[in-house]
Amino acid sequence: MPFSDEVVARRFVSAQQVAELAGVSRSAVSRAFTPGASIAAETRQKVMQAAAELGYQVNDLARGLLANRSRLVGLVVTKPEVGFRAHLVAALTGALIRRGNVPVVINTGHSEAELQAAQAALFGYRAEATIILSGSPPAALVETARQNGHALVSIGRSEPGCDHVKIDNAGAARLAARLFHAQGFRRLAFAGSQSGTPSITERELAFAQEARQLGADMTIVRGADTDYAGGQEAADALLGRADRPEAVFCVNDLVAFGLMDAARGRFGLAIPRDLAVIGFDDIPEASWGAYGLSTFRQDPVLIAAQAIAHLDRRLADPSASPSTARLDAMFMARITTRAAAASHVEAAPVDTPAANDSLIGAHP
Repeated sequence: MPFSDEVVARRFVSAQQVAELAGVSRSAVSRAFTPGASIAAETRQKVMQAAAELGYQVNDLARGLLANRSRLVGLVVTKPEVGFRAHLVAALTGALIRRGNVPVVINTGHSEAELQAAQAALFGYRAEATIILSGSPPAALVETARQNGHALVSIGRSEPGCDHVKIDNAGAARLAARLFHAQGFRRLAFAGSQSGTPSITERELAFAQEARQLGADMTIVRGADTDYAGGQEAADALLGRADRPEAVFCVNDLVAFGLMDAARGRFGLAIPRDLAVIGFDDIPEASWGAYGLSTFRQDPVLIAAQAIAHLDRRLADPSASPSTARLDAMFMARITTRAAAASHVEAAPVDTPAANDSLIGAHP
């Protein structure tokens, strides 16, 4: 049923209303909701009872403005809805909420106007920290965060003066080349992206270097972006050639999906009989029956936990030297590579592998 005029016109319950119902002073309400403040147990009980009856919630935004700080934490990200970044944003927002923060996702957008709006949202509300996700957030926004005294945590990229959480992209890429080589493949390819983010560049350079050191023929193609369409573009560039590759390392799972669908649908190739494929990220769709993609797993929950640990340390000691947490990407062996390859590459122990998946540590 539609809201009545009375309901629409109501505002948030105030501390003064709680005080009046409880029969106490306004300052007593404030003390009741301030950890460690001096207040009689009986008075506090009256306040809490009145607050529950009225549905009162503390105005944390007002408290933060008075203290010239807030519990807001900005997540600066390009295309937060795409691929692994969507799962990482979900993990980070959940971890921040459990920590007592209010996460604010700052989508840097594609235009100067969108960037200006993002900056206004991040700094206008006095966010106390900024987490920079992999992608290509503008350097100007990062520098403004630094100038405003934000605790800065960078995930998957390098920023001066930041604490970092980094994945061993190079180690995973080298392992991908060795796995292909162990299966007897000598014509290898890398399906990358023109976006050229730090993670993409690290994977491309390490895979190409390792493949050439192993004596394999190496081809690199770069789609317009790290998405399904980019994988289709890579397939068109690679698979119509007389000397098409026998195995392709894709910069992420979305690129691998596009390449695999094109390989099967347009080029009539069977995977892995005619073409072996390895991805990166291990997003949920990678384990679906339509793909069964062998890939390297980034754990968004673990990455988020490391970012929160950095945040806790930085806020406790703003003058501490920057630190870096380095995480392995675990190899999830599925049906797009031959199982025999795992026996040729030394594996790191894993405590809790997923059902029907084989995991191999990605070490250089």
